[in-house]
Amino acid sequence: MVTQDVNIIADIGGTNMRIAQVDEQGAIVNIAIYTCADHAGLAEILSHYIAKNQLANTKINACLAIACPVDNDLIVMTNLPWQFSQQALKADLKLQQLVLINDFTAIAHAIPQLQADQKVQIGVGQPIANKPISICGPGTGLGVANIVASDNGWLSLSGEGGHVDFAPVDQQEIDILKFLMKKYARVSYEQLLSGLGLEQIYQALSFIETGEALALSAKEITTKAINNDCKLCAETLAQFCRVLGSFAGNLALTLGSYGGVYIAGGIVPRFIEYFHTSEFRSRFEAKGRMSGFNQPIPTFVVIEEQPGLLGASAYLSQLLAAQNTLIKTTKITNTNRY
Repeated sequence: MVTQDVNIIADIGGTNMRIAQVDEQGAIVNIAIYTCADHAGLAEILSHYIAKNQLANTKINACLAIACPVDNDLIVMTNLPWQFSQQALKADLKLQQLVLINDFTAIAHAIPQLQADQKVQIGVGQPIANKPISICGPGTGLGVANIVASDNGWLSLSGEGGHVDFAPVDQQEIDILKFLMKKYARVSYEQLLSGLGLEQIYQALSFIETGEALALSAKEITTKAINNDCKLCAETLAQFCRVLGSFAGNLALTLGSYGGVYIAGGIVPRFIEYFHTSEFRSRFEAKGRMSGFNQPIPTFVVIEEQPGLLGASAYLSQLLAAQNTLIKTTKITNTNRY
């Protein structure tokens, strides 16, 4: 017998999938982590989680954040050999409601929920309530999202901002661009602001200095830079932070992000102390005659370990609240009809 509503959320990446429940107080509970490669598909993992937590006889509302486009019924994952129909998945698992959102939409919806211990401020400025917020996340790629306040809560404005054209601002960056133009017909910011980006900055700087494009992993570059074991690695990390500052500053200029600009993703939280002393913030503000526009806008690094789950929970909560309001309004309207 079906007895209650249960809210399930998930954050699905190319390597791991995290699933959890949202309890009646809004807390995220019963988190389980699955290795995607160990399973044939999403339905298998969700079925296992539902059975393990004895949720088969409940009305399940599910919000899944997934690292791929979600506009069509057929979902084809970018970094996994998984594909599925949203309608079929909902029917097969007997879900009351299934909502798929992009992983960076989830990150965006997490931002207004963050507490002081889930973020680190870099530089000056105070966020202004209900003003636009911008987010960028260097990781495997460069995710970008914006979020604005509306009458029904927060509205995420997603896109592919990480793929806008890279714009160098000094001679070294011009030289890096020239190096990358030998590899790519077009160079986007993602080619510098990602794990691969760190490696490509290192390759470019080594080529500029020695005529040979040396190779190190992003982890090696970061470790050697932080430990002062390699001058070239130190300059690579410094350059990465400068470019990230310029890019984040561009986001602030574009949207008027007086709610703050947030750095998410898996790279920057690994070197927060270094990031504080880097040129990120000075580059963020260095916008010529528009520098005064960016100076009061605060910048933060997201250090919350599960921003995808937090954002999926916030998105689902907002959606269900809007649906309940609509139901109540409809009932009132029908009652008043004669």
